[in-house]
Amino acid sequence: MAQPSEPNGASHPSHPRTLSAATLAVHADDILNNPSITDVAPSLHVATTFRYPSSPSALKPISTWQPSDGPIPHIYSRITNPNTTRLETLLTSLLHGPTLTYGSGLAAFHALLVHLRPHVVAIGDGYHGCHGVLSIYQKLTSCVVVDLHDTSTWSGTDAQGRPYQLGKGDLVHLETPLNPCGVAFDVEKFAALAHDRAAWLSIDATFAPPPLLEPFRWGADYVMHSGTKYFGGHSDLLCGVLSVGATRRGKDEAEQAFQELFKERFLLGGVVGSLEGWLGVRSLRTLALRVERQSRTAGELVRWLDSLAMEGRRGENGAAGGEEGGGAARKCVLRVEHASLQARDLEEKEGKDNWLTRQMPNGFGPVFGLYMADMEMAKRLPSKLELFHHATSLGGVESLIEWRTMSDDKVDTRLLRVSIGVENVDDIKADFLQGFESLVAEMKS
Repeated sequence: MAQPSEPNGASHPSHPRTLSAATLAVHADDILNNPSITDVAPSLHVATTFRYPSSPSALKPISTWQPSDGPIPHIYSRITNPNTTRLETLLTSLLHGPTLTYGSGLAAFHALLVHLRPHVVAIGDGYHGCHGVLSIYQKLTSCVVVDLHDTSTWSGTDAQGRPYQLGKGDLVHLETPLNPCGVAFDVEKFAALAHDRAAWLSIDATFAPPPLLEPFRWGADYVMHSGTKYFGGHSDLLCGVLSVGATRRGKDEAEQAFQELFKERFLLGGVVGSLEGWLGVRSLRTLALRVERQSRTAGELVRWLDSLAMEGRRGENGAAGGEEGGGAARKCVLRVEHASLQARDLEEKEGKDNWLTRQMPNGFGPVFGLYMADMEMAKRLPSKLELFHHATSLGGVESLIEWRTMSDDKVDTRLLRVSIGVENVDDIKADFLQGFESLVAEMKS
């Protein structure tokens, strides 16, 4: 059984790569429009099953269908349905590689492991859920998990005394920017490390959706996203995304890998529902607008908070730039982490043409890490803010802040993960300042 080609499938972009992400998000699925239906906004299709052709001569068993046979009709929603097909068509163009959607980001990561069947996986810090999926995968296999950032661990002897070496068919999995603080890594560097060993490189680019990062351009073989975050963008959609790259292996081999993933998804059943597909299409229309604004706002806030933290470490007093509450802020903020600060430091050392500014020319992401002076301040600040929801997750139009220890017990207890929404930057600054003042006053009482 083959993944359907256009118009019912997403295996090929319908618009050239030269169009911007903002334009592709609106028009890449135009090819799916039915001339007899004049709705501008795509409809929600809730059917789980679809009628076969009425003519016996048109009946063709699905097991024999090939892409060369032309568009496959929708048959059963675990295979395809109109809404998720439209979503995957958009994502294929935006991510520049054939793309499938899954029930969650972790389902996409699990699908990648099942597809590649690696014996060794190199992985670093980042979203703890991926480590959880790997631990389950290890129950079923003899897979060895090694440290992404320490290549000396990429060969050795496992717990049972068996030798291992990361090599052909194994997986190097890099998350960039990294959860929870948005710190970035050089994709091209890790592509070289993986490919020198004939291993695959997968990139979790959840924190840097289009138009911020194009991992395939820098050597990735697979790209995954938690579509729940920026692709959904409104905190009401759960889905995962997995794309296949052709840069290293060529279009035909990439298409074959994609077809295998499609068949495996059909059998494992980790599909996205019709409503989620419809919500995803609605959300992608504004992806570039949201992400560019959120990233720009986050960058301004990071620079501001970082300056307060540096002044606090120097022991300076008074308001920052005349802002009321600046003194309180200096007492609260220990440090800030974000890819924009990395880029600043790299620019000072290497100039503007450094790997990070080349890799992320359109912004450094809307999530950053805010370290407070102590655990108690980190625990209490969310309750003092008026424009932030204290909640996990990220990527929505509303700003979120999370005392990260609530969902990840391995992080520094002083850490707050901040996900910036689409609110006005000056309003967010004012909210932080009043929150810092309220926190200092409460801690004194």
